[in-house]
Amino acid sequence: MLRVAVVGSGPSGCYTAQSLVQLGREVHVDVLDRLPCPYGLVRYGVAPDHEKIKSLQTTLRTVLEHERVRFLGGVPVGPGGVPTARLRELYHAVVYCVGAATDRRLGVPGEELPGSWSATEFVSWYSAHPDAVDDGFLRGVRSAVVIGVGNVAVDVARMLVRGLAELRGTDMPQAALDTLAAGQVAEVHMVGRRGPSQGRFTTKELRELGTLPGTAVVVDPAELALDPAYRNPSGLPGPQRRNVEVLRAWAGQPAPDAARRIRPRFFLRPVELTADGDGHVRAVRFERTAPDGRGGVTGTGRYEEIEAQLVLRSVGYRGVPLEGLPFDAASGTVPHRAGRVLREGAVAPGEYVAGWIKRGPTGVIGTNRPCAKETVTSLLADAAALAARDLSADPLALLRAEGAEPVEWAGWRAIERAEAELGASLGRHVVKLPDWESLLAAARTTAARGRGQRGPG
Repeated sequence: MLRVAVVGSGPSGCYTAQSLVQLGREVHVDVLDRLPCPYGLVRYGVAPDHEKIKSLQTTLRTVLEHERVRFLGGVPVGPGGVPTARLRELYHAVVYCVGAATDRRLGVPGEELPGSWSATEFVSWYSAHPDAVDDGFLRGVRSAVVIGVGNVAVDVARMLVRGLAELRGTDMPQAALDTLAAGQVAEVHMVGRRGPSQGRFTTKELRELGTLPGTAVVVDPAELALDPAYRNPSGLPGPQRRNVEVLRAWAGQPAPDAARRIRPRFFLRPVELTADGDGHVRAVRFERTAPDGRGGVTGTGRYEEIEAQLVLRSVGYRGVPLEGLPFDAASGTVPHRAGRVLREGAVAPGEYVAGWIKRGPTGVIGTNRPCAKETVTSLLADAAALAARDLSADPLALLRAEGAEPVEWAGWRAIERAEAELGASLGRHVVKLPDWESLLAAARTTAARGRGQRGPG
């Protein structure tokens, strides 16, 4: 029997566990997560109004309910938790699927002003991540600037203008729902430094902005036309061509009267965030850019300001070092060869990576499947040598003996029941528990009701 620890229960971790038990008949997998809840960014990163994508949790659930897979939530790995070296002693192999945990920076003056946040911080707040803080995101906000033109930027722009009727049926925590419903945001600028043909959003996400009740999408045809591919997008790859066609359609229509407006902007590079008299963000100063003929842009020396009381930065993610593992600071990834961790260029026996910490923050959720399979193929090729090391005891018993308090599957099911009960008490459907205290209380005080139940019940 081969015992494997998978660190991280998001899509990459679940797909890794799935491949391990599908391809290895004698493999038993413990999926460890710092949080008491599984599913990673599917639970805490997908917008609450995107039920179809969130339904992926059903697929991930079947993995974690497999008879040879065990979910152990509330188990941090690294400083303050289980050291990586100790984890390596407890298991024949460890696969790190820890994602890319921090945001890229703009690197401009004023980035740290009150009212300037990463989009991830905003998403964590309305998604009820237990580490999130509610620091008055929308207090006094009439105009917001979202820097970035990817799907996360589209998500936060959309959430800023959603109304109570559209959000009430989601699992959004009640405090965030109340705040967004009472918000007075009238204008959202979604700004990219390059042109519309280089936007990173998907057409489905972009098109959805034009269907929001009480909200108009306003684009400037002259600004769009700065992109050489805008006038004739036929030579673009399909996804980019469809994006440009959506923007062209909006540009050809008069802007309807609406209480709120979303303004996709292009060829603007942020150079400074400026403050009001109270030291709060007041505006973003941009430099107009122009295509450089090589797929990039160059500054033009012309500037403009966009007023904003809220700035959300959505310019990508970055991996962070995990104590005990090698790390390539330039790429934000762990060095590897086909998923095998490399230490000073040599394969480190029993250590593997999958997901964003392996390949960088690229691709969609489904990209994690082949990525995980490649790593698992490497691991199983090494299985004979790995299994030669005797493991004298169940790692769970040893983790508990050393002070860990894992939330097992019954505890997670208890959290699910508590969230359903909270929703019913509020006249809603499921409503997420928003903090560590309530999550752990639900897991530990009611887990007995679900002890032994691995499936829905």
